[in-house]
Amino acid sequence: MSSIPLTLQAVERAIGDLRRGAAIVLQARDSALLVQAAEGLMQPDLARISALSKATPLLLLTARRAAILGLADKPDGAVRLSLSGGVTAERVRMMADPTGPQASAPPPAISISHIDPRTAPGAAENGAIELLKLAGLLPAAVVAPVPRERMNYLPSWADSESLLITELDDVLNYQKLEARTLERVGAARVPLDVSEDVEIIAFRPQDGGREHLAFVIGEPDAAEPVLTRLHSECFTGDLLGSLRCDCGDQLRGAMAEIAKQGGGVVLYLAQEGRGIGLVNKLRAYALQDHGFDTIDANEQLGFEADERIYQPAAEMLRQLGFAQVRLMTNNPDKVNALEASGIAVTERVQHSFPSNTHNEAYLATKKSRAGHLF
Repeated sequence: MSSIPLTLQAVERAIGDLRRGAAIVLQARDSALLVQAAEGLMQPDLARISALSKATPLLLLTARRAAILGLADKPDGAVRLSLSGGVTAERVRMMADPTGPQASAPPPAISISHIDPRTAPGAAENGAIELLKLAGLLPAAVVAPVPRERMNYLPSWADSESLLITELDDVLNYQKLEARTLERVGAARVPLDVSEDVEIIAFRPQDGGREHLAFVIGEPDAAEPVLTRLHSECFTGDLLGSLRCDCGDQLRGAMAEIAKQGGGVVLYLAQEGRGIGLVNKLRAYALQDHGFDTIDANEQLGFEADERIYQPAAEMLRQLGFAQVRLMTNNPDKVNALEASGIAVTERVQHSFPSNTHNEAYLATKKSRAGHLF
């Protein structure tokens, strides 16, 4: 167990480098890949990757994003596009970001190959996509192979070029390992308007990543199924009272109902925008303003309709001593995910609120396309 934090820290460092616009090395078993986020890419970055690799860089997109650009016929895995022929960094950014300037310009595709995520070839590319998602960036990258002759002395070469090396397996296992290392790091009694008997408990993974919170209301009996709400943070809805979603209503409504019934828990999970992050959620909102629904907007950006995971929620419940819950949700995926993680869901408790003119289409999409039960 002692090695897990070091594993997590390596990925966290890679996330930091990608977010600040640096390239990293993603190492698989017998190969390595130079990776840099397409978001924010500049022409000198493109030239550097080409020089380091001694090969033509590739633009790596999710197959979902490539299909939207007309470059793939199925939405699974990833697609590589050759950047030969004088393709500029500006054009790369345009292909990666449908909300950027001139994003609808014809894509400069020269050669295309599909990567099946279920097979070993292309595993590093799919790992690169996963790493970008973990970083809260658009899932698009410029990649190039590390020259084979460098593999015999990869650490020293990478160090000389100020390139961080990250192991592919560490990336692919990151979210499960991070959930397993959650620890209680702080707690306090915080009287609220819905109940004066509320304890807020903070959980942090051992890599120092973002905290998840538990709001324990009253004194729920762990011997009985505990009334529980899993709530993914929503800055716009929870804090600002946005009318585009029902998140604020769901959060406050859940806390009020739990207090009314004498006790329970709300888990406030750090996975904004169905797991794509606040910046990408704002991009999705911009696409919705042009006629896309909430699912199509996420897919336009190259994401799945919902990128959330619930292993952290299950781990928090275990540490709180709750093995069975009555789950306040309209989303059957939450029920299935908790049960798959070892938490018994004895009842799904209906949890919906009236729509308004700003969110009625959003709620209709959740019902018709995401399978929510209203």
